[in-house]
Amino acid sequence: MNGEARVRHTTILGVRRGAKAAMGGDGQVTVGETVMKQSARKVRKIYKDRVLVGFAGGAADALTLFEKFENKLDEYKGNVERAVVELAKDWRTDRVLRRLEAQLAVVSSDHCFMISGTGDVIEPDDGVVAIGTGGPYALAACRALMKHSDLEPRRLVEESLATAASICVFTNDKLTIEELPAGQSAAGAATEPSDD
Repeated sequence: MNGEARVRHTTILGVRRGAKAAMGGDGQVTVGETVMKQSARKVRKIYKDRVLVGFAGGAADALTLFEKFENKLDEYKGNVERAVVELAKDWRTDRVLRRLEAQLAVVSSDHCFMISGTGDVIEPDDGVVAIGTGGPYALAACRALMKHSDLEPRRLVEESLATAASICVFTNDKLTIEELPAGQSAAGAATEPSDD
């Protein structure tokens, strides 16, 4: 690691189940070995409150990416899949953007994605996306809960993030959780055929 401090992040979890979706994140901000803040908001609703986005990594970098992603959603009229791919292309090829150190999780009523600056765009098969240092713990807890319960997405997120917080020292239990209304697509209820 060339003598640099190891970068540690957060925990973000997004879940789609049936017609509902939710995303949550912890509030801890860690710099090196020091907890600097307990109640940061790392999850937001964007694009007319129809898309959930969460970030892990540098806050300034993530806010830049939030803005770029929202612009892509506007440009492609709420087509989340297209906006994600175009953001990943820009992120990887733009000289300024490719220096940003963050990951984004995106959830709509139709899709879940994980996006990174290396050009990765991953859409999980099971409707669960997790990023950050505590992401693997939250992901494992969520998959187990989905297999053995009928919990709604919000409760899945709450329980899974609580499990991650009990294991990962870079995750706390000060949660922000956002939900999407059932069945509301990012492109709107009445979507027109696209010319793209």
